Amino acid sequence: MVLSDIIDKVADQGYCIIDDFLQPERSEALYHYAQQLPAQYWNLAGIGRQQNQTINTMVRNDRIYWLTQEEPRHKDYLAIMEQLRNEFNRELFLGLFDYECHLAHYPKGAFYKKHLDAFKGRSNRVLTTVFYLNPEWEETDGGQLVIYGNRGQVLETVLPKQGRLVVFLSDRFVHEVLRSERDRFSITGWFRINASISGIVDPPR
Repeated sequence: MVLSDIIDKVADQGYCIIDDFLQPERSEALYHYAQQLPAQYWNLAGIGRQQNQTINTMVRNDRIYWLTQEEPRHKDYLAIMEQLRNEFNRELFLGLFDYECHLAHYPKGAFYKKHLDAFKGRSNRVLTTVFYLNPEWEETDGGQLVIYGNRGQVLETVLPKQGRLVVFLSDRFVHEVLRSERDRFSITGWFRINASISGIVDPPR
């Protein structure tokens, strides 16, 4: 996988879908790590940011666990995404300031209804990334990511197969996660610009 392939596709159409983003052993290690995380590490995902964040299980009912530089088992993935951030800035001059991401666990029956990850002028999220961890995922397992165009048409229905990376403009593409029929694991993240005052990243995660 060449990072420039991702840059070119995002520049051309606003999103890309890349298979085999990581070597199989790296993807498998992340999958087993997510599987083995204790239940108390996972938090029910919210909607919105900071003081406006709410829990609404009618809209989404996945669980999340943030990745940090302090945890050694997170560093490899974060280092790869840092390379991608630098490549985006070098090629497209996006001014991406940092990257935040979390593991996402969709238990059987979980979903996330149609939404945007950012609204123009109201968020510092520029690019969304989703990296899938489950091996041997079939269409009947559900959990597909559906990406919509600006007229509501379906652009892509993405099977969450292990090693597949999706990148798209956060404020442009409405998307949803269909109901999962078994435990589904991924890493969801955002490349962000610094919309800060006095050096404080706005908004923090």
